[in-house]
Amino acid sequence: MTVSERHASRWMGGRLGGLPHPATCRVLEHMFGEPAEVLFGPAQHGPSPDQRGGVPARETSGGHAEGDPRGTIEREVAMAATESARFGQFIEQSNVGPHTLEQFRADTMRIINVYPNRPVYPMFVELRELRDRAFELLEGRQHPAQSRELHVVAGVVCGVLANASFDLGWLPAAETQARTAFLCAELAGNNALRAWIRGTQSLIAYWDDRPRDAVELAEDGWRYVPESGTARVRLAAIAARAYARMREEAATEEALSRAERAREEVRAADDPGGMFAFPPAKQAMYAATARLWLGDEGNLARAERLAGEAIELYVADPPERRRLGELSLARLDLAVARLGQENLEGAAEQVPEVLAVAKRRRTDSVVRRLRQLATALQRPRFSSAALALDLRDEITAFCDAPQTPALPERAR
Repeated sequence: MTVSERHASRWMGGRLGGLPHPATCRVLEHMFGEPAEVLFGPAQHGPSPDQRGGVPARETSGGHAEGDPRGTIEREVAMAATESARFGQFIEQSNVGPHTLEQFRADTMRIINVYPNRPVYPMFVELRELRDRAFELLEGRQHPAQSRELHVVAGVVCGVLANASFDLGWLPAAETQARTAFLCAELAGNNALRAWIRGTQSLIAYWDDRPRDAVELAEDGWRYVPESGTARVRLAAIAARAYARMREEAATEEALSRAERAREEVRAADDPGGMFAFPPAKQAMYAATARLWLGDEGNLARAERLAGEAIELYVADPPERRRLGELSLARLDLAVARLGQENLEGAAEQVPEVLAVAKRRRTDSVVRRLRQLATALQRPRFSSAALALDLRDEITAFCDAPQTPALPERAR
């Protein structure tokens, strides 16, 4: 029998709200020669039942001699009834109450609503603490419906931790968090969460320069029809960017059309909402990025228009709910689209806006896109322009500035 040190310490300290699992009880009874109710019950003092003149050692409670078949049957029947009663007590217990689940829901909703607007690292620390609380409860015992809800909470929190690890630049850690999140979604039987996590895994692969893996993960997520929300819109939009990066134009167009159809099929709001929702602004931004990857003159013009639409939609959100990282990426898409059309002044207009936001909420994806823009400014037609030189210097100074504090070892 394998028992964790923490679990054993709860037993020894009398901090168990009932009996352990029935199979564990049977092992302990065999080891110690006492019923589980005695082992885990109040401390007993004084002589044993035999010494007090109770049931004779060689006689059953019904008065039968130990070798009597009737006594053997009676013991077996009584033992079976005791084990069934014990299991009934076991499954009736729960370490989770309505208040606990309500608090988890409130904490999770607050975080996913404010995450896109706040510095990443403090949110990461808070998410890790919330995850640990959920994991500790899942190590205990609760009713199936409560377990499902706890697995949803754990899946959502690990999914956001994957996003935070990605934003901090730790892609392997992000993949690990996403795998655990997907397992929790599986255990909860929640299709919306399954689809969203597959989208996150696809997103990580895309930024890790693995567009083929990104496509496969997004297409795998497509088979999970969400109970509500926009997870499928997100999957198709992510797939479109990955296809475009591989210069597969027909597949890109099909994925973009699929995202539009999925948007029309959404019948209810995302649950949970917040950063788990995929608003039209983000869909327009992803489409702009896909057009930039395709790169011909017509697609550059369409990318400029789509990026402009995304920016307008993001700016229309209340400041406290504005998705700052996504807004910055949309501005960078607009800058790159204009630069591709040799509009240096138009591209330069977006950079100060991005840097001002990124100084408050720095993310790895924005830093990567800024470096790409700096590289584009080195093209021969811009290399000698004073404006291009100034922009490159400003971008390089920002990107080379000290990074967010390193993740604690246990968080990687």
